[in-house]
Amino acid sequence: MDIEKNYLRWCERANGDPDLSAELAAMAGKPELIEDAFYRELEFGTGGLRGVIGAGTNRMNIYTVGKASQGLANYVIAHFPPEKRRIAVSYDSRIKSDLFSQVAAGVFAANGIEVRIYPQLMPTPCLSFAVRELNCAAGIMVTASHNPSKYNGYKVYGPDGCQITTKAAKAILAEIDRIDAFDDVRCMEFEKGLREGRIRKIGDEVLTCFIAEVKKQSVLYDAPADRSAAIIYTPLNGTGLVPVLRTLREAGYSNITVVAEQEKPDGHFPTCPYPNPEIHEAMALGMEYARREQADLLMATDPDCDRIGIAVRNAEGEYVLLTGNETGMLLLDYICQRRLAAGTMPKDPVMVKTIVTIDMAERIAAHYGVRTVNVLTGFKFIGEQIGLLEKKGCQDSYIMGFEESYGYLTGTYVRDKDAVDGAFMIAEMFAYYRARGVGLLDRLAELYQEYGYCHNTLHSYEFDGSAGFERMKAIMAAFRTCGERIGKFRVTELLDYSQGVDGLPKSDVLKFRFEGNRSLVVRPSGTEPKLKCYLSVSAADAEAAEAVEKELHACVNTIIEEAGSHSGVHRAEPSLSFDKEEQDDDSAN
Repeated sequence: MDIEKNYLRWCERANGDPDLSAELAAMAGKPELIEDAFYRELEFGTGGLRGVIGAGTNRMNIYTVGKASQGLANYVIAHFPPEKRRIAVSYDSRIKSDLFSQVAAGVFAANGIEVRIYPQLMPTPCLSFAVRELNCAAGIMVTASHNPSKYNGYKVYGPDGCQITTKAAKAILAEIDRIDAFDDVRCMEFEKGLREGRIRKIGDEVLTCFIAEVKKQSVLYDAPADRSAAIIYTPLNGTGLVPVLRTLREAGYSNITVVAEQEKPDGHFPTCPYPNPEIHEAMALGMEYARREQADLLMATDPDCDRIGIAVRNAEGEYVLLTGNETGMLLLDYICQRRLAAGTMPKDPVMVKTIVTIDMAERIAAHYGVRTVNVLTGFKFIGEQIGLLEKKGCQDSYIMGFEESYGYLTGTYVRDKDAVDGAFMIAEMFAYYRARGVGLLDRLAELYQEYGYCHNTLHSYEFDGSAGFERMKAIMAAFRTCGERIGKFRVTELLDYSQGVDGLPKSDVLKFRFEGNRSLVVRPSGTEPKLKCYLSVSAADAEAAEAVEKELHACVNTIIEEAGSHSGVHRAEPSLSFDKEEQDDDSAN
């Protein structure tokens, strides 16, 4: 790619957004800025697009969005009959999300594809729902999920409401690669598309149907529940405010306080630079509110409202953040016990989780006679399993799916994680136990006592320079030749997903199982030179588990240091990793 030539071409032709013109002009005479913006095309994969907002081929802007939309339009025209050529569109609170969604809608309309777009920002699960409810060939969600404010993205969904498969992504990418962003994109002004009926707004009835489906997930039945709990809720300046509050209030939860500074949509996220409920900084203001109000439960949803984090008070009155694994295990246990009590457990109940999600969940499921299906990292693989059950006529067998990165889904009405459902089910679970004088931490302690304490950690390693991927290959090869032991830990089973396991797509991921309900998952990031190691250690109590985890982690470090380069490897802070929604959409492709 001729970077300078491309830059000059953009200076001449990229005049559809004044912000781009100003940024391009500011790049003049600064070759390092030009190179970063133009050295490559923004990558399109199973997660769609994700990048920094700005001018250039390596940025999120109206031209990269237009080009991707034309590629998707070509794909839909080639693979779907005229009556099925319909695309649903939604967007979140991020900078330029509304503009990007309108540009995409205009491209689809100009290509003769019917567009159905939400008239206001709406969560990712609502987009997944609309694709299925409106019988669409595809859907797009303009979002960068929990990434910092400088990012935006473009998720693509298939007709099943799942994020697109690797096969579909490759086909769409092939179409995109044939397109010139300035000469080959057919477009129509958004307002013209509305006037001509080519673009239609999604009516309120679709959101109403979505919320009705969420409320159907209740497993309370006739059991007593105390809904008077004081709840603090924050949408982290994202899309969750309307659907979450409406769902909770319709279900009888009225004592809800919203974090005012994070209530309204704001793509700059002024009070939470990293709007990810997985990290403490994003929850800090909500915790302040909880302490001030002496609240019982804090809930926070990320900007596109597909993941949720919570905090509760302990016996000393201090607020404790629960991990995604802990919340998932509590929900799984609650759903199972309530279904069994009410006689609504299906004949062959199934729980689906990712391979890096806590192993203890499998023991809880087995206790209730529930079969566990493990899938690769990425909630789209959980959605895919729901689709497979549906094809067999066994859709009702699915009782829950979750991942350690704070994503949950208890029904089949959508095919992506849903924090509206998560908020509703967490509130119900809390109310159920509250009526019995039991807190969530109390129940969690009971689970640990029954199944053994389980300690899960994530360790990331970054690789500097162009040799990063080669170092990762050497390290993965070293792990594959570990034999029967990793240090003093005896390997009882090695699952090498690069060979294909349980019918899953081949992926460069290893899972070691050790004696004593302990495991290690090693996988390279699919988006940058980074290696991730997930450790799951069971022991009699927290202190013992943490000690064993420390020993296992030291063994992992030894392998990495010996196989890699001391100068090329350094620890990364996992909670501050924001490479293309790595924990969400990265399936180690």
